[in-house]
Amino acid sequence: MIKVAIIGAENVGKSTLMNALIGGRVSEVENLPGTTKGVIRRRFGKLKISKGMKNPLGGADEFVLMDTAGLFDPEMELRGKVLSEEKFREIINEIVSADIIIHMVDATVGLHRGMEKIHHMLKFRYEKPIIVVINKIDLVPRERVEELREVIKKRLEQEPIALSLVTYEGFNELLERIAYMAQYV
Repeated sequence: MIKVAIIGAENVGKSTLMNALIGGRVSEVENLPGTTKGVIRRRFGKLKISKGMKNPLGGADEFVLMDTAGLFDPEMELRGKVLSEEKFREIINEIVSADIIIHMVDATVGLHRGMEKIHHMLKFRYEKPIIVVINKIDLVPRERVEELREVIKKRLEQEPIALSLVTYEGFNELLERIAYMAQYV
């Protein structure tokens, strides 16, 4: 079984992504910060790959998705923690237990410094494979997506996936990246 944690600041689209991956409504979705209060786990089953894609796993491995509470308020750059210290640590421990992490960045807000620090901790201290996703690309001009892509490449040293959970642009690329990383965990 492979555990995949979805992380990010508040209102970045974590619950919407979990619902899209599962193919149903399992996580509550609201346009309000703090809708998800902790960690929601759902068995994903076999990775669903569209007919045009080759599944590198052969569909054998089962996945558990973890939708986490927003760790920071996107309006507050550094000290924007929205959870109690105890709840924050509890969620970080859950994230550290994951095999693969999807770090979501809101295209309308940008990369949060607090999330950047957590990203580096997960990547270097815990050696977690991380997929960076720029979500909500349908809400900003293409130039903004490219600017954010360059910021992420520089500050996180990763090539992000541009994603819209409205048009599903980038969704197959995300599925492929999850399947690719799952081969090595």
